[in-house]
Amino acid sequence: MSVGAYDQVPFTELLREPSATAGRLQDTRRLRLRRRDAEDLVLQTAERAAREDEVIEVSARLLAGLVHDAEGASILRRVLPQALPWVTFLPTKAIDDLVEALVATLQAAVSIDNLWPVSQLLVEWRHTAEIYADPLLYTAATRVLGDDGGPVRRPEAPESVA
Repeated sequence: MSVGAYDQVPFTELLREPSATAGRLQDTRRLRLRRRDAEDLVLQTAERAAREDEVIEVSARLLAGLVHDAEGASILRRVLPQALPWVTFLPTKAIDDLVEALVATLQAAVSIDNLWPVSQLLVEWRHTAEIYADPLLYTAATRVLGDDGGPVRRPEAPESVA
């Protein structure tokens, strides 16, 4: 199933016919509830959600095992462009940094049951690849802007209010 491929219904259908709408989950993995004035919602069975969570956790552990094994890390770096084609534009050191950050973030995110940090990390690295791919962006992003004024002094502690 591709990311974002769902059967879709208006949210009001769930409100009007909750049993029939929820019953549609027998024929589909998840149901996207479209809302006009708010972010869409996704409805799926608790069993399916638990199984997907288990797959994500095992995948995170497998990736961690691969990255901590010299041969596995080499394989992971070789196949990464198949999963994330934009890594082609990153220098080798940045790819190594991405792999380490991805595995660490994935493990941490699974431990708190929140994959948002993984998604954000991928967005940030994809934008980094976009900068490396475009000479004008790279020049603009790496240009020295002159004297930066030196280190910033630590602010004084505020006076306590009594």
